[in-house]
Amino acid sequence: KSLRFLSTISFTLVAMITCTRHLAARAMTSSSRSISHVTVIGGGLMGSGITQVAAQTGHKVTLVDLDQGILEKSKSRIEASLARVAKKKFGDDAAGSETFLKNTMSAISIATDAGSVVGETDLVIEAIVENLGVKHKLFKELDSKAPENVIFTSNTSSLSITDIASVTGRKDRFGGLHFFNPVPVMKLLEVVKTNELSGETLAALKSFGQKMGKVVVECSDTPGFIVNRLLVPNLAEAIRMVERGVATPKDVDTGMKLGAGHPMGPFALADYVGLDTVLFILQGWHEKYPEVELFQIPETLKKLVDEGKLGVKSGEGFYKY
Repeated sequence: KSLRFLSTISFTLVAMITCTRHLAARAMTSSSRSISHVTVIGGGLMGSGITQVAAQTGHKVTLVDLDQGILEKSKSRIEASLARVAKKKFGDDAAGSETFLKNTMSAISIATDAGSVVGETDLVIEAIVENLGVKHKLFKELDSKAPENVIFTSNTSSLSITDIASVTGRKDRFGGLHFFNPVPVMKLLEVVKTNELSGETLAALKSFGQKMGKVVVECSDTPGFIVNRLLVPNLAEAIRMVERGVATPKDVDTGMKLGAGHPMGPFALADYVGLDTVLFILQGWHEKYPEVELFQIPETLKKLVDEGKLGVKSGEGFYKY
């Protein structure tokens, strides 16, 4: 009986040690997981900027857009931007510049069908139109075609990551990567975590951002994340101040530049961002959280957008350009 008892204990100990080693090996594999291939969906300014920086920091990148013409323009834009980077980085070293440009561009491929390329990727970054229905349609399709290990992310600046991820079966592998425009210049990256995002995925996304040379900040899934949550209500309140007759746009901008050390005032910034973009963000937040006073939409903002005065890009907003 004693021998049988000792044998049982020995078997149990061996099983426990084996299980512990297995779990430790899994943890080591998870913690050391790296992202080497990225699929960026959306060939606009943000998508091409993300593609460029990912490629020049050692990643293989596939840029996807439905329009082949947009993809060709994106590649040309990336090449021109890289040429400027190379000139700054290598100076008169023509050979070094040429090698850098060639190696980076060779890391970029293009495709018009996202579903056909996600099988070979580690990470999907969506940078398409800010429309929840369109994003849902995209991620439903990708979720059915991408292997389980593929991480999904959105570059949305105003929509809820939780809402976007709701149509997928990989909510623990779905986070936010909010880059800032222009991506090759702006150093910040907001990594957005939902309540269901796994620690492993969060670590992988932060590591990816750091490898891209970004300063990474971590944020919960809240409207606007960190920057836009503070910035957009600030712009709206500046407009309301003018509506109340407190000051002129010019004086508000001067006050914030010289009194708060801001590089530009809220009205100049709103014009630069695009008044239609500011309105779109506020409309989405107000629709979802109508009771939040900060998300109320100023009448002046709606009026200017209705008149086509969108800021710098249209030649007139709060200022004329």
